[in-house]
Amino acid sequence: MALRGEISGEGDFHIYGRFEGEIDVTGRVIAAAIVIAGKVRGNLSASTHLDILPSGVLTGTLKAGSFSAAEGSSVKGEIWLERAEPARVPETARRDVEEPR
Repeated sequence: MALRGEISGEGDFHIYGRFEGEIDVTGRVIAAAIVIAGKVRGNLSASTHLDILPSGVLTGTLKAGSFSAAEGSSVKGEIWLERAEPARVPETARRDVEEPR
């Protein structure tokens, strides 16, 4: 699903799909991946990655799995890079690898 336009209101905003346009909310913006090309003031959470393009400006707190900021962009605030939890290997699979037959 892809949407374009303007969104404003109070509360957190979760994006499931693709949104292009202006978002003006008082809460957090939460998405799998975020690309900033304009001005953002607030708290963002991206489960995979966040990219700031040369025209992008971020003022606020960012939590993401990875982050990149192009030359010319601006970032003011906190950046929290959080690794995804490593996949758990079942005990039986570990024994198969550790014990040659």
